[in-house]
Amino acid sequence: MPRTMSVADSIVIAATPARIYEQLSDPTAMGRWSPENRGATVHGDRRGAYVGMVFDGRNKRGAARWTTRCTVTAAEPGERFAFRVHAIGIRRPVLPGPIATWEYRFEAVDGATLVTETWTDDRRRWPDFLANAFDRVATGGKTFAQFQGGNIRTTLKRLKAALEADARDAES
Repeated sequence: MPRTMSVADSIVIAATPARIYEQLSDPTAMGRWSPENRGATVHGDRRGAYVGMVFDGRNKRGAARWTTRCTVTAAEPGERFAFRVHAIGIRRPVLPGPIATWEYRFEAVDGATLVTETWTDDRRRWPDFLANAFDRVATGGKTFAQFQGGNIRTTLKRLKAALEADARDAES
């Protein structure tokens, strides 16, 4: 069975594209919303996201913990933020190779923002049967596309709740 190589989902958030970009382009804050990510350590300059910025993401799924090395590939304030995951390991990302690309797009709509999160499987060299078998073990029976679809939905819902609550608190 051929793999689904990319999944995406969208949500409308009552905040500006610039505000949402500011939050999502900070990899150290991703743990606030993601069901797996627990934050990140940025290497080098930390003034804001920029193409070429490298960070190590800390992740957890059940009892499993791992670290990924990521490089920002798009940093367009208020429009697009993306990074590729290109190394993985338990405590340090020591195994190099293409793993995934994550992208966030922001589009102003009726005083709010449509946020689209996309996950793309970069394991192109993996045969489908091997990737599907690995995925089902790593996710408890799902393909990564199915699993990441659920993670994306959770992340977007949490992001919406947090940013809209922040806006309400700022108004009071």
